[in-house]
Amino acid sequence: MRAAFLPWLILGWVGFAVLPWYLVEDGFWAFQWLIDGYPLDSDYAPALVQAALGNVWLFPLLLPLLAPLFIIRKTKTDPDYARVLIISGGFGFAYLLAQGFIVGISGWEYTALENLFGPMNSRQYGMGYGALLTATGFLVLFTSGLAAAGSLRGDVFVTSAIGIVIALVATFVFLPVGKVLISAFISESGTYAFAAFGENFFTRKIWGLACITTTASCGVAWNSLFLALLTGVSTTLLGLAFALVATRTDFRWKKSLRTLTVLPIITPPFVIGLALILLFGRAGTITQFVSDLLGVEPGRWLYGLPGIWLAQTLSFTPIAFLVLIGVVEGVSPSMEEASQTLGASRWNTFKRVSLPLMRPGLANAFLIGFIESMADFGNPMVLGGNYEVLSTEIFFAIVGAQNDQGRAAVLAILLLCFTLSAFFAQRVWLGKKSYTTVAGKAESGAHAGMNPLLRNICLGVTLPWAAFTLAIYGMILFGGFVISWGRDHSLTLQHYSNAFSVDWAEHGLHWEGTAWDSFWTTITISAIAAPLTAALGLLTSFLLVRQKFRGKNLFEFGTMLSFAIPGTVIGVSYILAFNVPPFELTGTGVILVLCFVFRNMPVGVRGGIAAMTQLDKSLDEASLTLGANSLTTLRRVILPLLRPAIVAALVYSFVRAITSVSAVIFLVSADHNMATSYIIGLVENGQYGIAIAYSSVLIIVMLLAIFLVQRAVGERKLRRDNRLEATSAKSKSLKEKQA
Repeated sequence: MRAAFLPWLILGWVGFAVLPWYLVEDGFWAFQWLIDGYPLDSDYAPALVQAALGNVWLFPLLLPLLAPLFIIRKTKTDPDYARVLIISGGFGFAYLLAQGFIVGISGWEYTALENLFGPMNSRQYGMGYGALLTATGFLVLFTSGLAAAGSLRGDVFVTSAIGIVIALVATFVFLPVGKVLISAFISESGTYAFAAFGENFFTRKIWGLACITTTASCGVAWNSLFLALLTGVSTTLLGLAFALVATRTDFRWKKSLRTLTVLPIITPPFVIGLALILLFGRAGTITQFVSDLLGVEPGRWLYGLPGIWLAQTLSFTPIAFLVLIGVVEGVSPSMEEASQTLGASRWNTFKRVSLPLMRPGLANAFLIGFIESMADFGNPMVLGGNYEVLSTEIFFAIVGAQNDQGRAAVLAILLLCFTLSAFFAQRVWLGKKSYTTVAGKAESGAHAGMNPLLRNICLGVTLPWAAFTLAIYGMILFGGFVISWGRDHSLTLQHYSNAFSVDWAEHGLHWEGTAWDSFWTTITISAIAAPLTAALGLLTSFLLVRQKFRGKNLFEFGTMLSFAIPGTVIGVSYILAFNVPPFELTGTGVILVLCFVFRNMPVGVRGGIAAMTQLDKSLDEASLTLGANSLTTLRRVILPLLRPAIVAALVYSFVRAITSVSAVIFLVSADHNMATSYIIGLVENGQYGIAIAYSSVLIIVMLLAIFLVQRAVGERKLRRDNRLEATSAKSKSLKEKQA
């Protein structure tokens, strides 16, 4: 094809010569800039006009935009085609970023340049949509040139996807995390010093082992590691038990059980902690009942390791379940039937056939549970007591009276080391074995029945846990309808009225309740972030599983980095990185969306990898052989088989955007206040009733969203029995209509 790059070149020109180059203060989509002096006003002018008005450093961007015009008539096989695209796209993208970091709101950003060229009278602010479109155009021109030169079999979609994901991860993961981590090597005087890192790293507070010989607490490193291992194991085993009950048993209420397992993930984190305190705290309902029954003194066992572990297991088991259910469903029934035909018992079939094929899912579920525990902030904050962990220590190092950013950065590096160790251990455990179970042929038959003992164990674990979860949520819902939770249990609707009252005023419907503003902001931002998170996560998993390219391990590490860092550090790092040019985003809704996308993307990546590992590559090869390109293959062949992973990514990203606390506590503003920060304010002011009422409404909204996502995405059809059931249902419906 001739000039296949032309749409991207046009996109670059539109960003350079048409749209405002810098960030529009009142918001781009308000379109106020169209009547406030566009295109000659320096605040709203495109780059071409900006260069003419005095920002001459933008003129060199014309060269890479003009160069591709000379190869429009050349074919892709012409050497000049690839050479010009690589040079123009690479130079344009690199120069655009370089000028953004070199010139800021006070002129030169580096003293050496000011000494060399003298003071600069002009300045520039954060880059806006014009710069974004131009940068995207340059990046795709560069990757198109690489494809034309033969990279990745000349596949433009794959090379462009890899280039875009790398650019996004570098900008919104490596840059902010690097900003905060580099402060670990800065001394109190503001100079770089490795001694400053050593002073903060090798301390008894972090590595102390006094708990082995005395009753004193261990260092925060050992506390966090032990807690994360416990949580990773418990959430994986519980998630597997729920997945087996939901897919391998005839339990009558398994659909309700499946819905119930998702409840903890859609709850603001501190609400579960409060409910546990009201049940098991020193003055809790169950504690007082046991105390009166047995005549023992109420204890404080909930505050510390047991309470945090219990709360984290409640909170993170649904994530393991969402990852594992697609993997359990994807195990081939024919393999299990073959095992039983050869004389193996149900238990041996499960142990030697089914369970080994679930290893990718088990490994990913454990890794996510381990990382979630390490990065969890809400549960240790509420239930920690004297049991100190890394995430809370980082928070107090940043916002406490000491304001020791260097110590916080050291603790973040340590937490990252633990997380990466778990990541590499997972890769070693999985090895290079094949776990493919879904090939190109539809399968008949159903999964092998579970061993009776295993079935009873799963039901014996999941049913009490489900009842316990119901009790927790009963306490939460009850708290919204009483005057004072734990004190005065007189029924009232006042809390809901204060938060969500609606009035019909002279000019129409008026959202009168105090919670409406943060509620609509939260729903809007979460609805925008969820599909972006799922799309980016599943695209990344496709690239990691199906493509081979240099730097693949570093690429995978980058996708997991934001998940490994506590939300508190992510929030602070985003402020440091995006409060000044070239990316000036603080105070906007965009920074919240970006934070959610790259904070939650790893779950989509890990779930996609676990599910895609089971898909035979012959499916892709058959599609490509029949003339489809990679994009069509991904859209028409792979994605329909990844529906469980899509549901998991959409559900997780949406509800985590709503329930996130630590990552956004530093990023909210008066114009963009999130529900969790608003609820924290209510709790701090002692308005527990309104806080619980608000949380209850959020739970209902998220349940509705989960139902809609599952209905919209549907279920994948792997076997003939699925289609036979669907055909039977259609025939039955047709007969009923005819009757």
